[in-house]
Amino acid sequence: MSVLICGSLAYDSIMVFQDRFKNHILPDNIHILNVSFLVPQMRREFGGCAGNIAYNLKLLGGEPLIMATVGEDFDPYRKRLDRLGIPQTHIRVLADTYTAQCFITTDLDHNQITAFHPGAMSNSHDNHVGETQGVKLGIVGPDGRDGMLQHSRDFHAEGIPFVFDPGQGMPLFNGDELKQCLEWATWCTLNDYEAHLMCERTGLSLEAIAGQLEGLIVTRGGEGSDLYVGGSRIHVPAVRAERLADPTGCGDAYRGGLLHGLASGWSLEKSCKLASLMGAIKIAETGPQNHAPSRDAIAAQFRTAFGEVL
Repeated sequence: MSVLICGSLAYDSIMVFQDRFKNHILPDNIHILNVSFLVPQMRREFGGCAGNIAYNLKLLGGEPLIMATVGEDFDPYRKRLDRLGIPQTHIRVLADTYTAQCFITTDLDHNQITAFHPGAMSNSHDNHVGETQGVKLGIVGPDGRDGMLQHSRDFHAEGIPFVFDPGQGMPLFNGDELKQCLEWATWCTLNDYEAHLMCERTGLSLEAIAGQLEGLIVTRGGEGSDLYVGGSRIHVPAVRAERLADPTGCGDAYRGGLLHGLASGWSLEKSCKLASLMGAIKIAETGPQNHAPSRDAIAAQFRTAFGEVL
């Protein structure tokens, strides 16, 4: 089953600050903030939520199909997707633009400060879900504002179940727009901060939001995930990681596991257990797409963590 992943493809420049932001950002002087962080370590990675989710879904043996807009500098990423065997049928290259660029600085507490240039992503509405074939499941991740609204509308119109994952795109929408996307969506996934913001903007409680969906997932980092489904709240514990190397892309790894489970017809709880494992596997490696366990290795870890078969 092809899973359509609507979202960004981006180049990530990841820098490590060998100290803690809290030692340099003074709360009483935020109004005159002027700080500079020396970052001796820097690397450039392939990223973007659509690319990261597709990478993790492919590790699991899934069939990811990316829908995104990119710039003239896309060629290195194109070659990578070719090597991974991920189709580029619905990746549109736009002239005179850059592919989206993300600049991430991480401190020793794994806090992050991110600057993002959307580039070609701002024209993601040039792509249409109705142009695809054989898609039975989808996700709308962080992307251009108009594209996220359109793709949510398109999934609903085509009768294709999808996950609404506003992520870093949350500030782009007002309360009514978020309510509309929730009405169209089948599932919604948020981290704990995004969940708070969603409630604030829509005026709805998490229970009320979940009542409109087949399931609401709120991830809480090392504390695991809370699933709101069928009027109940189910807690899925976090999987213990071998090491904490880099949080960049952990949420996308989680979503790759979630989509694999949903595409396989699993319950939301079992799907989120696999999602939790994929997040733990990712955080043990630097960069969003450098972990590369075999499917058999993932299956063995899943059995060890949850006693279930992949």
